[in-house]
Amino acid sequence: MKLPRDLDGSDLVKHLCGGWGYRQIHQVGSHVVLETESPNHQRVSILLHHPLRIGTLAAILRAVASHKGVSRGDLLRGL
Repeated sequence: MKLPRDLDGSDLVKHLCGGWGYRQIHQVGSHVVLETESPNHQRVSILLHHPLRIGTLAAILRAVASHKGVSRGDLLRGL
């Protein structure tokens, strides 16, 4: 599945917090730190840039998909 080219960092934060079990821990400048305990502990940092760079988005999605045991396409559904 092709990555969206115009995805905003805040939209990604809302998506991960809304349906994937992440919660916002804190924010420092333009970096938001999300955390989950399901299936085990993970923290991920997301930049609030518009748009997110493709490599940055790919790295975030790869980390989340690997941790949750789903495909990157599953994560992109609903964005």
